Parts: sequence; C-alpha cells; structure tokens
Amino acid sequence: VQLQASGGGLAQAGGSLRLSCAASGRAFSMGAMGWFRQAPGKEREFVGNIQWSSGSTYYADSVKGRFTISRDNAKNTMYLQMNSLKPEDTAVYMCAARTRATASWGLRTLREPSDYNYWGQGTLVTVSS
Repeated sequence: VQLQASGGGLAQAGGSLRLSCAASGRAFSMGAMGWFRQAPGKEREFVGNIQWSSGSTYYADSVKGRFTISRDNAKNTMYLQMNSLKPEDTAVYMCAARTRATASWGLRTLREPSDYNYWGQGTLVTVSS
C-alpha cells in the first residue's frame, strides 16, 4: 500500500483546511486508516482514525468536534476536514494505514504509530493567530 497525503497549507485561526490521503496498491486490504501529527520538538500525536469498511471513526479529545475524518471507498481516499483551527494545530500531518482486520470497537485502541504498517509522507499545516 502506498499513501499520498496532500492539502496542507496556511490557515488563519478559526479557519478550515481539508487534507486528503490517497491509497494505491493493495488498498482493498485496508482495515483502518489514521491521521497523526507532529509539531516541532514534540512527539507524534494521534489525531483520529476510521474503519475502512464501515466508516466508523474515533478522535483524539484535542480535535473532537472540530475535525472530521471520512473516506471515499471508490477513490481509495481518506479525508481530514479541519474546522475551527487553532495555532496549536500547527504540525506536519501524516496518514497511515493498517491492513489487519479492524473492528469498529477496536478503533479507540489504535492510537500508537506502531498500530499502523503503512505511512504516507507528511503535509504541513500552519495556523496563524
């Protein structure tokens, strides 16, 4: 599975951005996909994930109510709609895929980078105050 993230850029606080993550290769074998972010000098942080077959989602508390993850099965693409952006959302955002079968109830347990076996390159999101 190859992942290609795009859509990053500069936004003002309170604004919105939408990121995309296109999967190719054995995309049909995906159990779940996730978004992570990493700010300068900080560890990689879980943002949220989605079960590929059902579309069920789970979010980190820091983004719940502001960010929405969705997917288009036909395009093998995952999206991250980011609203009400804050300066602390500034980071490199990375998408990841997990090819092991994943139940909806299991999404909340998949918050570590090691839970995913494929990664895309990052896309930078900068939120100005």
